Amino acid sequence: MIEVKNIYFKYGQEQVQENASFSVSEGEKMALFGVNGSGKTSLLKLLDGLIFPQKGEILFEGHKLTKQSLKDKNFRKEFRTSVGMLFQNPDIMLFNPSVYDELSFGLKQLESTKLDEKVNYWAERLNLSSLLSKSPVKLSGGEKQRVALASILILEPKLLLLDEPFSSLDPRATGWLIDFLSSLDSTLVIALHNMELAKEIADRVIVLSENHKIIFNGDINEFANDKDKLVKAGLWHRHSGKGPHFHNF
Repeated sequence: MIEVKNIYFKYGQEQVQENASFSVSEGEKMALFGVNGSGKTSLLKLLDGLIFPQKGEILFEGHKLTKQSLKDKNFRKEFRTSVGMLFQNPDIMLFNPSVYDELSFGLKQLESTKLDEKVNYWAERLNLSSLLSKSPVKLSGGEKQRVALASILILEPKLLLLDEPFSSLDPRATGWLIDFLSSLDSTLVIALHNMELAKEIADRVIVLSENHKIIFNGDINEFANDKDKLVKAGLWHRHSGKGPHFHNF
């Protein structure tokens, strides 16, 4: 579905992706790991066509993803309905007067004739039915996140990109979201920092180092059980004092 070939990307003089190459297959659920500042969010934005590499290329289903290709009306429509990204802060995704309007916004742009049917379906799946008439700004953090997620899923994307989706959730909401994401048929790429949560959802992990390079791409359990790899990635810390204790971030 996605091929990333030797991409380099920098903000100004700051390199945030260096010679990254990997692929994502249809139906795969993949975790993206790395310490803060390693480039996880930037990589998701690159996959979503919000920013573009200065070198290398990204292909979606064999088509190059570039500023120019997204100017093509047909490709832009296909890509934007096939790929959806959930940002870490849902507030930046919510701008409509009601939850119903939020969920139906994308469908209206596509001139869908099944607004009510699809809104009600996804509202029920994400426990939002009682909130459809409310303003998103008055919702709790967890409710806002479910609204933002529903507004993406209502377009039935093939690929779902998630940036730290558990960061602001309590344990109950976290458990619900794990079960929900596991039930989806969509291909998932999830940036997060909790290994135990990642193992609940993903089979594969890509790990970025502090200097923005991919240092592991493979089975998530292999990585999670290798303390040397975890330490190298900055995801475990050996405490000083009594014995070799580690802390999993």
